[in-house]
Amino acid sequence: MAKFTFNLPDIGEGIAEAEIVAWHVKVGDQISEDQPLADMMTDKATVEMESPVAGVVTRLAGEAGDVIAIGSMLVEIETVTDVSDVSPAADAKAEEPAAVATVEDEVPQAPEPEAVSAPPVVEKPQETSVSEHRPVVTASPAVRARAKDLGVDLTDVKAAGGHVRHADLDAYLNYGSGQGYRPAHSSAKRDDEVIKVIGMRRRIADNMAASKRHIPHFTYVEEIDVTAIEAMRADLNDNRGTKPKLTLLPMLIVAICKTIPQFPMLNARFDDEAGVVTRHGSVHLGMATQTQAGLMVPVIRDAQDKNIWQLASEISRLADAARNGTAKSEELSGSTLTITSLGPLGGIATTPVINRPEVAIIGPNKIVERPMFVGDSIEVRKLMNLSISCDHRVVDGWDAASYVQALKKLIETPVLLFAD
Repeated sequence: MAKFTFNLPDIGEGIAEAEIVAWHVKVGDQISEDQPLADMMTDKATVEMESPVAGVVTRLAGEAGDVIAIGSMLVEIETVTDVSDVSPAADAKAEEPAAVATVEDEVPQAPEPEAVSAPPVVEKPQETSVSEHRPVVTASPAVRARAKDLGVDLTDVKAAGGHVRHADLDAYLNYGSGQGYRPAHSSAKRDDEVIKVIGMRRRIADNMAASKRHIPHFTYVEEIDVTAIEAMRADLNDNRGTKPKLTLLPMLIVAICKTIPQFPMLNARFDDEAGVVTRHGSVHLGMATQTQAGLMVPVIRDAQDKNIWQLASEISRLADAARNGTAKSEELSGSTLTITSLGPLGGIATTPVINRPEVAIIGPNKIVERPMFVGDSIEVRKLMNLSISCDHRVVDGWDAASYVQALKKLIETPVLLFAD
């Protein structure tokens, strides 16, 4: 037997440490090569660590929520052979005869007829490790963590294509667990829960606290008539052919990008420690996206160079990547301005928190129909409040209000979105 120490590898450029989000093994577990060990979170993404060897887990680096340095011990594994001296291919060859000999000793074999020249078939006993026969199940780190907390074996959950999602887990809990239907809301008294704030939720908490602590926010809200742009959106969708279906968001982004050159102080990042504001020429638009793990901000690169159809495709792609945990590190960093929307839950107005070190964040709210005066008559119009929060250290209230008024003009006269 030999000890193998699996040190945390470099899982991101410039990353010095990572947080343990969830363990998939415990001390004493028999594990196979490539079996998931832990989910590790950096500043940008969550990465699943897999074991390079088979053996028995003898030591873990810490508990979920602990932060460990790159290059330090993550898991210690007791292996059959010294993996530091034997290559994986040679290791497999060295272990194979021993495994067969052990099985032959335990299970007597029936004598083979003389006419058969092939070696006897060795059947493995029922006690063989269950992990060797387990079906392959893929799932995001968030789904694995939730299943572990609920005590659910993911191999029992039915899912299309073998990839388990939160919806599959919900269906299993309500219908497929053998306990029959369980209503989502129960009148039974629930016990108190003590939940450790770790992983994405702790990252969000730290970022939001730093933003409010360092940035003097102010918020400006304006009401915008979106009747015309909604009618245009409906016409475009009716004639889109094979193009993606449009929501209001791509059209708002076009309006944001067309007005930003007049207000460069808003498309900026403020390094308060160095006392430097960088006004960016390109709009790398952060798109606040709600996921099961918490709020993530994938980035639409060079949004000013994309048309509404390209923006619609990119919005859909990035939102899906954020929600299923496949977004790359570079897709979750480098934004220069952020837009955040609660969609139909948007409410009357919001006061969004700035995505530090940016200096502004735009928040469209829910569209409602209300009667309003149009000339001398009263008409039913579609109205939406638009919020903008700014860093008052580098953005004046006049600039924020002027920008929103310019934005309002484009949105209320949408033909200007396509006029150069």
